[in-house]
Amino acid sequence: MPTVLIIDDNAAVGVALDVLFSLHDIAALHAASPEEGLAMLARQPVDLVIQDMNFTADTTSGEEGVALFREIRKRYPDLPVILLTAWTHLDAAVDLVKAGAADYLSKPWNDDRLLATVTNLIELGQANRALNQRLQRERRARRELEQNYDLRGLVWADPATERVLNLACQVARADVPVLITGPNGTGKERIAEIIQANSQVPNGPFVVLNCGALPSELIEAELFGADAGAYTGASKAREGKFEAADGGTLFLDEIGNLPLAGQMKLLRVLETGRFERLGSNRERQVRVRVISATNADLQGMIRAGTFREDLFYRLNVIELKLPPLAARPGDILPLAQSFLPPGKTLHPTAEAALLAHGWPGNVRELKNVMARASLLTGGDVIKPAELGLPGPAAAGGSGADAEPDRDAIVQALARAGGVIAQAAADLGLSRQALYRRMERLGIARAA
Repeated sequence: MPTVLIIDDNAAVGVALDVLFSLHDIAALHAASPEEGLAMLARQPVDLVIQDMNFTADTTSGEEGVALFREIRKRYPDLPVILLTAWTHLDAAVDLVKAGAADYLSKPWNDDRLLATVTNLIELGQANRALNQRLQRERRARRELEQNYDLRGLVWADPATERVLNLACQVARADVPVLITGPNGTGKERIAEIIQANSQVPNGPFVVLNCGALPSELIEAELFGADAGAYTGASKAREGKFEAADGGTLFLDEIGNLPLAGQMKLLRVLETGRFERLGSNRERQVRVRVISATNADLQGMIRAGTFREDLFYRLNVIELKLPPLAARPGDILPLAQSFLPPGKTLHPTAEAALLAHGWPGNVRELKNVMARASLLTGGDVIKPAELGLPGPAAAGGSGADAEPDRDAIVQALARAGGVIAQAAADLGLSRQALYRRMERLGIARAA
């Protein structure tokens, strides 16, 4: 049950608020002085404070309330505080709200409005605490990953990427094949490098073969090597990728492009560690960890008869599914900044444009966009137009049009029933920023 601390020298105020809150499953504590209130805060956690502004008889200056608020703010900077005041002049209360108070209400208060304000602030505080706890867990998990494993300088921040990295590092030391799936340009080779770096043979060779970059008739020669005369143009014997990767890792990208004859030979190597070069009858023995990758639907290829089912299950002992960049938005800005030369940064509106883009080309597309922007930007700050992205976000400039106008603020206040904290949250602003804009636009605060 959430708890509210009421600091007010008037016992009747404490009783009235206790009754109001108890009807809505909110516990209330009452302190009659600033000293007693601060002592209660030191003894037990509360979700929100409602404080009076005057505690000494015949005092209306509000100085005691100001001092109490500043002391609470100093000791508990995230604790929301609502001010209760019977003043005729509310300038000091407004100043405290600008300094971080959650809201102020005049005595006598409106029960519905006070309850709405308290409920919103408690819910917001609970959500913030849950978010902070999640962020702390994520930071702790990230530190453990970075301390315990060699991540090869990978730039990342999104939880979806963290899940892939966790699994990759867990299976790295197991000498089993790994299949990395995901769209082109997502960074599958980088994940393979991380597996190799944390394997039992981190210093062994890491050999890459893109099965989609070679004619099908040459893939077998690339994989297994060939003796002289094995095919037209083979004037001398050549070593294949399996021999080159002996004692290390062979990364087979676009494995779906491997022809059926090559699939059969690859299956045999995975099962026995033995193979022959093209044109040779001499069997060779290697110890190679195979990591393969594809953006193809291998299950569909199996049904179509273009990929061997037994090979699929041999390759797919562990599958790592690398999501597209759009599905891990937390990676976008850190990656974008890492692709910029030192000294160049992104304008906030450019960051917004990057986050709004769909990234069909994934990390590869992002890298190209940032390289282009670096060349076109005359200064050190990259604006949206220099990114060359489609859509209205790319046409922006200073970002001034993102500021909510008068109508948007009035509508948000109406939806929130005049509760400043809720209206500010709806508009994506701090309470202080909303107050400044209301004053500049001449919007009166609801009584």
